[in-house]
Amino acid sequence: MNTTTGKPTKAVAWWDDHEILGGRDEVAGGTWSACSRQGRVAFLTNVLELHTLPDAKSRGGLPVLFLESTKSPMEFAEELVKEAHKYNGFNLILADIPSKSMVYVSNRPKGEPISIQLVSPGLHILSNAKLDSPWHKAQRLGESFKQMLTRYGKNEVPIKEMVEKLMKDKVKADKSKLPGIRALDWEYNLSSVFVEVETPLGLYGTRSTAALTICPGGEVSFYDKYLENSVWKERTINYHIQKLK
Repeated sequence: MNTTTGKPTKAVAWWDDHEILGGRDEVAGGTWSACSRQGRVAFLTNVLELHTLPDAKSRGGLPVLFLESTKSPMEFAEELVKEAHKYNGFNLILADIPSKSMVYVSNRPKGEPISIQLVSPGLHILSNAKLDSPWHKAQRLGESFKQMLTRYGKNEVPIKEMVEKLMKDKVKADKSKLPGIRALDWEYNLSSVFVEVETPLGLYGTRSTAALTICPGGEVSFYDKYLENSVWKERTINYHIQKLK
């Protein structure tokens, strides 16, 4: 998962006040991607849209609420329907590894019922549109990942190699195939898997890449490559899901 944000954030770590492992928004206290010792996983992306609510609730709080909950992914998603209109556009993935369940939730497009769907086994890509939307970056990432899986066959794919070869892709979309939601040049600059844009306020772009792997026995490995003081750093945190011991 590649992350771009203008907010001050903390790299992936265990939170002192929770049994949560993930990055953290230092302003609102939420996260974009995290997991728990109980085998719950949640991550979200913002929906690309022209107008946003200035007083909306922080979307980063949603993964935290799920990770602290005991509800199943579907139960949590159905409960969220009541509050979803209070947030700006989001795509949210909720997973419980012990029960092998994963659910996708989105509160966009505006004016339509909240989208809730079970995520089927297999390869899925989530960008800043609905799950598996055929955006340029999603299609490139999906095809590259399939090729890597084919190359390694039944062998385990090295996380660091996967991140370097797949998530550093700077190839941009053909301008004729952009969604046309925001300014054309801005959409073009954001259309690659790895984003890097010079702006009047400085360099804007991808500042972290996270890869989470879970083995059948419950061994979890959370790899994080992140930008800190203009220097790329990396760390890997390993643990075992409590319910699968």
